[in-house]
Amino acid sequence: MKPTDPTGDLLIEGDTGTVRMDDLYPTHAEDLWEAITSPDRVARWLGTVTGDLRRGGVVQMSLVSGWTGPARIEACDPPYHLSLLANPGGDDETRMQATLTSEGDATRLRIEESGFSIDALPFHGSGWQAHTEDLRAHLEARPAGDWQTRWKELTPAYQEMARVRLAD
Repeated sequence: MKPTDPTGDLLIEGDTGTVRMDDLYPTHAEDLWEAITSPDRVARWLGTVTGDLRRGGVVQMSLVSGWTGPARIEACDPPYHLSLLANPGGDDETRMQATLTSEGDATRLRIEESGFSIDALPFHGSGWQAHTEDLRAHLEARPAGDWQTRWKELTPAYQEMARVRLAD
């Protein structure tokens, strides 16, 4: 596997798409849950999250990718499921879901974000891969990478994946 190979997947249905990241992390579900929901820990790999951190609450997110906006917490079932509606009611509304499954001493994390236009899909695929690589670095007590550089490196492979998916 080359360093620029995609670790995620792009799913296309009609005129919208979904990014899916699925990986196994060497930690227990409670620790991984904290890494994806605790504002202090999220800030180490994804960006800042402030606001009403409970089901039905609205949070303001400012990600290292440059995206900033509101998200409503649709479901929160610790430590196994989180669902957010980003930009609720907006033209670019997307649904982000994180599902955690214990597998022995490790935990599988599946992140899906759906509702993207087909043109935007590969850019979000490469973005989520860069984010999840930074999550792994955080869990391994390493510094996060240079998100922008990594995103640029990964984007061509996700553009090719989208092209192939559209041709199928």
